[in-house]
Amino acid sequence: MRFGPFLMIALLLLIMWAGGFLMFHVASGLIHLLLLLAVISFVAHLFMGTRTA
Repeated sequence: MRFGPFLMIALLLLIMWAGGFLMFHVASGLIHLLLLLAVISFVAHLFMGTRTA
């Protein structure tokens, strides 16, 4: 399975969100912003699909 850049960014942001939510409960606003960026990146990947050069 080949991951595009948007999907890779979405996965990275989701991992950062999960780690931050479990470890640093103080910065919850910033963590939820990361989650929002991950969802936007994932949706953009779904709508753009795979591109070939």
